[in-house]
Amino acid sequence: MKKLVVVTTILAVAAVAMISGSGTGRLAAQATPSTPHKIALIDMAHVFKNYAKFESLRETLKTEIKASEEKMQADIQQLQAMKEKLQMMTETSPGFAQAEAELASKAAEIDAGRKVMQRDFLRKESQIYKQVYMEVTSAVKMYADYYKYSLVLRFNRQQIQEDDAPQAVINGMNKQVVYHRAEDDITDAVLDYLNKKYQKESASAGAPGGANRQ
Repeated sequence: MKKLVVVTTILAVAAVAMISGSGTGRLAAQATPSTPHKIALIDMAHVFKNYAKFESLRETLKTEIKASEEKMQADIQQLQAMKEKLQMMTETSPGFAQAEAELASKAAEIDAGRKVMQRDFLRKESQIYKQVYMEVTSAVKMYADYYKYSLVLRFNRQQIQEDDAPQAVINGMNKQVVYHRAEDDITDAVLDYLNKKYQKESASAGAPGGANRQ
């Protein structure tokens, strides 16, 4: 009887070990990546700074802002003229109350218009950054898929120079990427693709009937 108990116990332990080993094997198989990791780096600040479309969109916005500021400047000059006219009057002068009310109304109108303009331009600037960011990340994905990169990290490609100021050196020392191979920096490849694509789109839009072909 005792032998039967011992044998049964041994078989039970062996069965548990087999089950545990099988489960561990499956977990190990799941944890093992199908392909080795391949990491790329991109300097997003450099891409934004040198992407022709980003600069073009910003210049268009700057032109719109300048036109709005010139219009507002004309309103401010009108307000100043109304203020000077009111200063020449006294509280007992005919039309003083009306002139004072018109001045207050004009000042409130200009202030409200300035706030609306600021919000509108901040929204447009945000849309520009969002649009360009989406285009850049889309290009990065295409590049990574083609060249089998499993991870793309953002970094600053600017290197520390001997004549850099102490603060610049400290900032450089705090960079996350300490070393990388030149071929893992995909910044120029992505930027070149984006600029060529934008040039082609601009040429197509500028040609007769180009807008219809887009």
